[in-house]
Amino acid sequence: MLDTTKQRMIHEATQHRDEALTLLRSLIDAKSISERNLVEIHQPDLIKQVTGKSSMDTAIASTRRLIDSFNRILDDLRRNLTEEDLELIGAIEANLA
Repeated sequence: MLDTTKQRMIHEATQHRDEALTLLRSLIDAKSISERNLVEIHQPDLIKQVTGKSSMDTAIASTRRLIDSFNRILDDLRRNLTEEDLELIGAIEANLA
């Protein structure tokens, strides 16, 4: 049971991390398209002029931090999660259900 809980947690964290990676790729592509469009219409990025970063830069940085967080969680799950931790998580999940 405990090993199953750990494997499920690793699977879910990996799935969410992979979704964030897909989002990151989409944001990077969208930023490139947006910058190209702004150049074509000879318009500046007004948010970037005011804040020093475009809204896409902020979203990309935030998504990268999220991915880093998932990677740290996965590292912890693989190395440091004890049977006692898994039992506690199981009890919490049972209360939520």
